[in-house]
Amino acid sequence: MNLSTPHLAPVTAANFDAVCAVRVRPDQEHLVSPVVKSLAEAYVHGAVAWPRAIVDGDEVVGFVMAFLDIAWDPARDPADIRSGIWRLNIDAAHQSKGYGRFAVQAVTAELRARGASRAYVTWEPGPGTPEPFYLGLGFRLTGERSGGQTVAVLDLT
Repeated sequence: MNLSTPHLAPVTAANFDAVCAVRVRPDQEHLVSPVVKSLAEAYVHGAVAWPRAIVDGDEVVGFVMAFLDIAWDPARDPADIRSGIWRLNIDAAHQSKGYGRFAVQAVTAELRARGASRAYVTWEPGPGTPEPFYLGLGFRLTGERSGGQTVAVLDLT
């Protein structure tokens, strides 16, 4: 990371192009959707999406989007309301510098401030999966699948 302190910033007209320019490594493209798709999803699901640029100094180094208070499976348990990390994209040029860890910690702090006791995340299984990254941050597997993705949870208490 630069000498400045990274922070999360809302996506605005001023940083939109830089946020959309975030690209993961080519070998990771099958694991995470492009930022522009996330922003479209944030627009469509505005009540629950929390998209943020990951900024260090004046440079956008990544993108993270949380989901806030979504009924996980209303058919099974309408009281099972969850929040967590929906998408995390760290630009290829800025990976392995701590920005992903920072983003997860910033999102979990936001969720704690909103009263959440757990944070959820999903990821694509297979080669290059971010599973070791999330497990290393304390997430644990739930045994659930969501759209073919692995589900994990982190206790925030």
